[in-house]
Amino acid sequence: MKKIALSTFILFTLFLSHSIVAQDDPEAKKLVKEVLNKVESYDNLVIDFSYTLENQEQDLKQETRGDVSIKGDKYVLNLMGTTQIFDGKKIYTIVPEDEEVTISSYDEMDTDQITPSKMLTFYEEGYRFKMDIIEDVKGRKIQYVELIPMDSKNEMKQILLGIDRQTKHIFNLIQIQPEDTKIEFRVTKFKTNEPLSANHFQFQRSKYADYYINELD
Repeated sequence: MKKIALSTFILFTLFLSHSIVAQDDPEAKKLVKEVLNKVESYDNLVIDFSYTLENQEQDLKQETRGDVSIKGDKYVLNLMGTTQIFDGKKIYTIVPEDEEVTISSYDEMDTDQITPSKMLTFYEEGYRFKMDIIEDVKGRKIQYVELIPMDSKNEMKQILLGIDRQTKHIFNLIQIQPEDTKIEFRVTKFKTNEPLSANHFQFQRSKYADYYINELD
């Protein structure tokens, strides 16, 4: 079965750590805190995004787009022709191409299960913050903050969080991996407090009466 590509969100949470306490750049820490407070103040979020993986030496470039709506821990993610719904308890992966739905339980203790609802707050723990460059993007001042993992086993060369200084919203996140592979997640549209329907985050089985339902537990 074609599985949903959650690489976009795995890159945000792959290196969380609860290890030693380290010294932050006060200005960077303050800016990151403002972003976290802004995200947590919204009733819901609807985000369009792009995802790019690039390695110039290998002449490799992959691009895709998707969208996600988030309310608390619940989410609906559309990516690569697949829809994934999390209602707070169960994860429903819907693949129209295969006419198949896979249903599984979410285990908070399972580090392999990454939810998009954490994609804007993943850095709240496990990182130190250091101010980096300011970039002008079509008149928007994007302040980059370097995320420095507290986990000494982290092999990433660099992780940068781009923040719109005016709106205090995340603009992008860049991860430089070993061998200079660059992964970028970029927010292309950011809407808040949208009038989502009451059943927006619910799986409606009647819509998929002709699909094969694969219940894993």
